Amino acid sequence: MIRIYDTKSRTLGSPPASGQVRIYACGPTVYRDVHLGNLRSFLLPDLIRLALAAHDADSFIVQNITDVGHMADDSNLDTSDSTEDKMLKQAAAEKLSALEIARKYELGFFQDITALNIRTPDQTPRASETIESMINVIQKLMDKGFAYQGENGSVYFDATKYESYGAISGNTLEQLKPGHRLLDEIDETKRFHGDWALWKITDNRRSELTWQTPWGVGFPGWHIECTAMCLDAFGDQVDIHTGGIDLRFPHHENERAQSNAIVGKEVVGQWVHAEHLLFEGRKMSKSTNNVVLLRDVIDAGISPAAVRLAFLEHHYRQQLNLTWDTLVAAETTIARWSDSIVSDQYNHAISDQITEHLADNLDTPTAIMAIRGLEKSLAKSPKERSMMLNAASRMLGLDLAKPKLVIDDSVIKLVQEREIARANKDFNLSDQLRDQITTAGYWVNDTSSGPVIRRSIKLP
Repeated sequence: MIRIYDTKSRTLGSPPASGQVRIYACGPTVYRDVHLGNLRSFLLPDLIRLALAAHDADSFIVQNITDVGHMADDSNLDTSDSTEDKMLKQAAAEKLSALEIARKYELGFFQDITALNIRTPDQTPRASETIESMINVIQKLMDKGFAYQGENGSVYFDATKYESYGAISGNTLEQLKPGHRLLDEIDETKRFHGDWALWKITDNRRSELTWQTPWGVGFPGWHIECTAMCLDAFGDQVDIHTGGIDLRFPHHENERAQSNAIVGKEVVGQWVHAEHLLFEGRKMSKSTNNVVLLRDVIDAGISPAAVRLAFLEHHYRQQLNLTWDTLVAAETTIARWSDSIVSDQYNHAISDQITEHLADNLDTPTAIMAIRGLEKSLAKSPKERSMMLNAASRMLGLDLAKPKLVIDDSVIKLVQEREIARANKDFNLSDQLRDQITTAGYWVNDTSSGPVIRRSIKLP
């Protein structure tokens, strides 16, 4: 069975050896396009699925869609404006309703993960459609003494009632300090500055995404949403919970406290996190003006398969500094592998190695090295190499299908003339024709089965 790193225990562990492995994956907040950093964390549950499948184990993945309640800050522990709902802010900017914004960017999310060959999760519940469950969960927490209603009407989780808070991140209650832009702006309605809102009472200034509850009209806190959706999907036991490393605190700490307080035991077996992604050495964020979307990469002439390969060449627990050079190199590899495939046949010359590496904490970098090694050793056996690459691509979810291009007749004519020049060993003319093809926006890869034409890469 596979072994994977559990952030909470700081050790490698295995999911249950029998039965369906239950995976809950933190999904997107659909107020904007997901960027490459987001997509790296969304790849993680798909890799776990593939690793399990290699061991003939079944999995069931639930990934939430957050379309309400994700504030700039739900804890007052950072320097953000805690009064802004990201959905409503973007809706105002685009002059759309909040739910129109949500569906627009939700569709973009599904298009992006499909392009990366990430299988659509088995369930994708929306926060806005799980409100009744959230209300029930909050009421249970109040009944058990873990939550209270503040003087402003909002309902808060009492962090001091959950003694093992901080087990995932190491941020224990004793270490938490009030943190806000202005020190005198601490929420006085909380009993403890580390408490967080489960339900926020609002006024008539907020015209969308509000619901009536026993505590008044308002909207859910971000953290309670995942607790409700996760418990709805899996009941009192989840085998693996995934997310980006930035969610470790406070989101996953708060979610763990809520879920365990309701159920009375540890709900999640393993907490698995993907590390940060940098782009050209800088954090990928809007605030640093360093956001790269999948469509930006595609527009540059680099395939989604190359993005996936670039992710796989780095371990999910290692910070990845992605660069345009890295993506170009990955595209070159994908093109070479794709051009080496001569049939749909595949063999298992690589399967045992990939299975072993995936089982070892999703060691995709070593798996890719094994593929490269076999590719080199099979250089004089095109058929065997093709079958090996077919098998490897299936096991790692790499789409090696050749891109379908509409190529100008003039370019096709240049390629044909170049083939004649090469056959006549007129290499000067062949090079001149290649230059003309490049100027037209294409490049040619000479393979044993003939030339393959691809669009040139044009970096921004």
